[in-house]
Amino acid sequence: MTDQQPDTGHEAEEVSDERITGVASYLFEVGVLKHIKRTGWWIAGVKDPETIAEHSFRTSILATVLAALEGADPARAAQLAVFHDTQETRVGDIPHVGRRYLTAADNEAVTIDQVADCPPVVAGVLRDIVATYEAQDTPEALVAKDADRLECLIQALEYRRQGCAGVQEWIDSCRTGLKTTSAQRIADAALTLTGLEWQRTHA
Repeated sequence: MTDQQPDTGHEAEEVSDERITGVASYLFEVGVLKHIKRTGWWIAGVKDPETIAEHSFRTSILATVLAALEGADPARAAQLAVFHDTQETRVGDIPHVGRRYLTAADNEAVTIDQVADCPPVVAGVLRDIVATYEAQDTPEALVAKDADRLECLIQALEYRRQGCAGVQEWIDSCRTGLKTTSAQRIADAALTLTGLEWQRTHA
């Protein structure tokens, strides 16, 4: 046994207390996503819609699955997906109809502000994640975007099962927007299910 620390290939950056406080502040900020509702569902008639954090959770799982099916990097795709809506702590969840009348800063600019007080090594990682997702020029980014649409479709199917007929437009538009073959096939399969098969099969 030895007390020697493992060699990670680089020296850890010395981070000031002020920068660590910046990280803690950012973590409180992203926690707000657990309380912000997805406003588009209100328009569809859903009385108590999911939060942004709830949406991002399943989106990241979907991104992992889609990446595996599409030959992309599952970990990177999940990483992109889990951060894809973090900017909404600052600008809210603007429904599509609202975007005709409102001009919000792009997600990269919002992220720059959000991480400004974090250590440069942390800020750089988070800015890169968001920039990669927004650029949509890697297989992982394309998969993460499809995961976002597919999660919306599946959520809409769940709301429809609860009696909210107004979500059909969301189902149709999300299905049309899917780019990858795997996402399209999963969507088509989901459209044939009630959502309870997993429970019946293993009960």
